[in-house]
Amino acid sequence: MLHRREFLYYLAWAGAAVASGCNTHQPGPVEQSPSGNAHSANLPSASLTQADVPEFALVSYPEKVPMRLLTDRPPQLETPLEYFKHDLTPNEAFYVRWHLADTPTRVDLQTYRLSVAGHLDRPRDFSLDELRNNFEPVSIVAVNQCSGNQRSLFQPKVPGGQWTNGAVGCARWTGVRLRDLLAACSPQRRAVDVTFQGLDKAPFPSVPGFVKSLAWSHANDGEVLLAYEMNGAPLPMLNGFPLRVVVPGWYATYWVKALSRIEVLDQPFEGYWMKKAYQVPETSGITEAPHALAENTLPIQRLQIHSFLVSHLPGATLERGKPCSFEGLATHAEGVIQRVEISMDGGKNWQDAVLGPEQGRYAWRRWTFSWTPSVAGKIEVSVRASNSAGERQSAQQWNRSGFARNQVETVMLEAV
Repeated sequence: MLHRREFLYYLAWAGAAVASGCNTHQPGPVEQSPSGNAHSANLPSASLTQADVPEFALVSYPEKVPMRLLTDRPPQLETPLEYFKHDLTPNEAFYVRWHLADTPTRVDLQTYRLSVAGHLDRPRDFSLDELRNNFEPVSIVAVNQCSGNQRSLFQPKVPGGQWTNGAVGCARWTGVRLRDLLAACSPQRRAVDVTFQGLDKAPFPSVPGFVKSLAWSHANDGEVLLAYEMNGAPLPMLNGFPLRVVVPGWYATYWVKALSRIEVLDQPFEGYWMKKAYQVPETSGITEAPHALAENTLPIQRLQIHSFLVSHLPGATLERGKPCSFEGLATHAEGVIQRVEISMDGGKNWQDAVLGPEQGRYAWRRWTFSWTPSVAGKIEVSVRASNSAGERQSAQQWNRSGFARNQVETVMLEAV
């Protein structure tokens, strides 16, 4: 029902925990490690085998297909690989990542209001109907990716949610331009930052509320949206119903879900989730060495270029002498994907894959490649992408938080 959604999440969580027999926990804020001087270093190679894939329970939540469970409080659910065969990730398979344990399980649209406050001449509260009816609807196809996607592949291992490739999705988002909403509230000239907060809450006073910010110029670029639809349907509750921020080309930490408050500030925002959490080394390639951490960090922002294989799981077998079709996706934030290369020998030799049609500036791009194994044995399939901005995936990468991974992946298969 569009006007009232009620879900028995705690029953679902309890059932999932009993079914899987797994221990679950609520991850708290992660402090940054002490820093030192960064320098280049040889890091362990990352060849993904079947043994490297973390074991997750498959659980069913309301409005979702069975998905891989990382934690249940707050819910973190990973998209199974087969759903990446779709250009637009189905809503029911779109990954889930919340930060605070008290997540909304019902929203009454009769009483729901989005509060827009701060340095404005006309602060206002908006119902969802007012947003739909009084502002021009805008749609954009964009990738939404968790900052920690593929964290489990970093070597040495780092703490945090051990995602594989499933903390990413691409959807058509429809909503209101943030710029239009702010203009309707008559912002004052001294506006500097805009903050966003959702309906989720911390279970303890010591845990800071999840508040993110954008610079005033970015908030008013005309591309940042407040989305009320996802792939032509209302947002699933777990993906931010009734309204979420969409920041095309930036990591999902800025895409605040179940949005309830926007505030315009006359000075830079200094909240925990901007100044302490989600920091990455201020180095080329967002990389550092485990024994010599980067001295300076900055908030994570735009997506790094990356590609991955979606047609085969690690450890899959191919039939010798039989043509095999490979398929994958390339994500990015700048320019357009111009080239995807694939190697069948762990990066010694590379060949061009065939690129699919572009879906939009901020969408991912599909690629395909055909190959016939001639002999039996292990096959190291590596993939790398390049874009028109001159970016190409890193040969090696590591950072203390396991963020923004763009290292070339190698998946181990076998011909029989």
